[in-house]
Amino acid sequence: MASRAPSIIRVIDLETTGQAPPTHGVCEIGWQDVALQSNGRWEIHGEGGNRMVNPGRPIPPLTMAVHHIRDEDVADAPWWHDVARPVLDPWPRRVALAAHRADFEQQYCTASLTRGANWICTWKCAMRLWPGSPGFSNQMLRYWRKPEGLEHERGLPAHRAFPDAYVTAFHLRDMLNEASVAQLIAWSNEPGLLPRVRYGPDRGKEWSEIDDESLAGFLEDRDVDVRHTAEQEYLRRSGGGSVGRKSATQDLLL
Repeated sequence: MASRAPSIIRVIDLETTGQAPPTHGVCEIGWQDVALQSNGRWEIHGEGGNRMVNPGRPIPPLTMAVHHIRDEDVADAPWWHDVARPVLDPWPRRVALAAHRADFEQQYCTASLTRGANWICTWKCAMRLWPGSPGFSNQMLRYWRKPEGLEHERGLPAHRAFPDAYVTAFHLRDMLNEASVAQLIAWSNEPGLLPRVRYGPDRGKEWSEIDDESLAGFLEDRDVDVRHTAEQEYLRRSGGGSVGRKSATQDLLL
């Protein structure tokens, strides 16, 4: 009897001409799979890969300086719509897609290309599972955590699609062996929960350490992750229940 194909989550990384479509386009996609083993553990699966993509526009020097992909490197590459579906389209055992700061990849890897696949954001999940890390970038987690089995050279150079997907896959593997797929997806569908204050006089402090006046200011912050984290801290201090930012701010300042 043939063995059953394993459940797989595919980690995706994109290199692009800039921050958001339609102004910017994809110039490289990389991937690495993580699979559920018969013993219930998740492990790195297969060799992964990458494809160059013609973004249909010049690559600005600012982004070339990050990923070092030049216009001549992608001039003869296929277009995004020809590359994306074969890489992203879920097969029957694909559980989800994943990326580090997946909100960025999802701008290009739209639901029509993924058939509405669920996403796991390893950046958001890392802040939940490993709040003691000094930072939560892909590379900071790599060197702080030192994931078992990660081949150093295979994860280089940074800021290229396959090496970054490869490194992210090791973070995802370890997350999946600590928390359920459903929990990781749920965390990924919320704004980020920041372990420490990002900026200002309280920079670097845990949220429980700042005073009510400072917390009230963060409830009005323009950054959705900062607002969400401040709201969760307000709920903790107030004993739970619903929160409206205006009323919460007033309560904290009274």
